[in-house]
Amino acid sequence: MSSLKVGSLLFLIVFFPVLSAHEFNPAHLVIDEVAENEYQINWMYPIKNIGQRAEIIFPETCKSEAQSPYQQGKYLVEKIDLICSKSLKGQTIEVTNLSVLTDALVTITDRNLDVFEGLMNLQEPKLLVPIGKQSLPSSSYLNLGIDHLISGPDHILFILGLMFLVSGILNMLKTITAFTVAHSITLGLSVFGLISLPQATVEAVIALTIVFLALEISENKRYKSTPWLIAFGFGLLHGLGFANALTEIGIANEQLLFSLLFFNLGIEAGQLLMIPVFGVLIWLAYKFNKYNQSATCVSYVLGSMGFFWLINRTIGIIS
Repeated sequence: MSSLKVGSLLFLIVFFPVLSAHEFNPAHLVIDEVAENEYQINWMYPIKNIGQRAEIIFPETCKSEAQSPYQQGKYLVEKIDLICSKSLKGQTIEVTNLSVLTDALVTITDRNLDVFEGLMNLQEPKLLVPIGKQSLPSSSYLNLGIDHLISGPDHILFILGLMFLVSGILNMLKTITAFTVAHSITLGLSVFGLISLPQATVEAVIALTIVFLALEISENKRYKSTPWLIAFGFGLLHGLGFANALTEIGIANEQLLFSLLFFNLGIEAGQLLMIPVFGVLIWLAYKFNKYNQSATCVSYVLGSMGFFWLINRTIGIIS
């Protein structure tokens, strides 16, 4: 067995636990003010990330009464009644025991129907509710899009695979942008209820696109004329995967269009952050005459992980 194959095998063995595909399933905390300083709360947390259950810590000025949680799709749902001696505005909400792969969107609607949106995660588990009206609450989705792209190994491997198939910086920028535009289209159509496919099926087909990239790289193909067509087609599928998760947690609100726009800008920003990193690595491979070996290694890793995700998700559909 060649040293390249051995290296690829060792990479998979060492990093396999962290290379499980990152399904997009954010938590969602919805707080509605139903009377002065009285709130009804809906807390949705993805079941697959439950070790210690993530819990919400409210200000000391509030008293909460929670109902027994129940399962709804991929989420554990907990309804909470909250009564406070003063408004939540200007006070801090905290979430404990968040998974490293789970961001928590926060949507707060006051009695005047003004909406505030924020984001909590393992690094920033506390959120200060602003006193004034928020002009662009959907900026939380910008951070969510960036974080989802960077923390998702399947998306990172997808971008790396594309870079081995595309020639030239301009072509690469066009390809990445085509991917974003495509998943923006299906994301919007799906969230607004115009198209719908089972998430398990979509996730399985997405895994198949990773396998396709691996095969193309192994055959040493380079797309110089219209690489964006492939990325556009794959982007249509990936957008459906994002949409199913966003609709399941109920992001539909008055600022839905802004939410989708900022989320997609976050995805695009995350992709653009990846390009120079991978670009330097590929340049170094060229410089030291290791490009072909590097491409083969990448195709091994992509193909192995793609097949694993495909089989795992197909079993999920059947069972």
